[in-house]
Amino acid sequence: MRQYDPKRGLYRSRNGMILGVCKGVADHLDFPVFWLRVIAVVLAFGSFTLVIWIYLAAAIFMKPEPVVPFRTEMDREFYDSYASSRTLALHRLRDTYAKLDRRIRRMESIVTSRDFNWEKRMGE
Repeated sequence: MRQYDPKRGLYRSRNGMILGVCKGVADHLDFPVFWLRVIAVVLAFGSFTLVIWIYLAAAIFMKPEPVVPFRTEMDREFYDSYASSRTLALHRLRDTYAKLDRRIRRMESIVTSRDFNWEKRMGE
């Protein structure tokens, strides 16, 4: 079993049997998925519709597990923002690339200026 990581987050598994809720919860709690499914079935015998509604609600509200593991905390933050609001994530990407574009334009203006060429010649 994998080591419990409190920063990992609760995600629906992409390799689950039906919607990946039980496997996602079991992975998050570091609990055997078989026993979690047994518990869910036993609870379903008591109140089938309630368990089904809870399962479906969990499937809707839990974010799917990322395809590629996170390398940094920024990757996790971006994935969480993308999974909750795609428009917010797209705005973050647009702002990031706008900042990069401004930096590149500023560097180009410095390198192509007459002062840069003059200072380069004087330094030789």
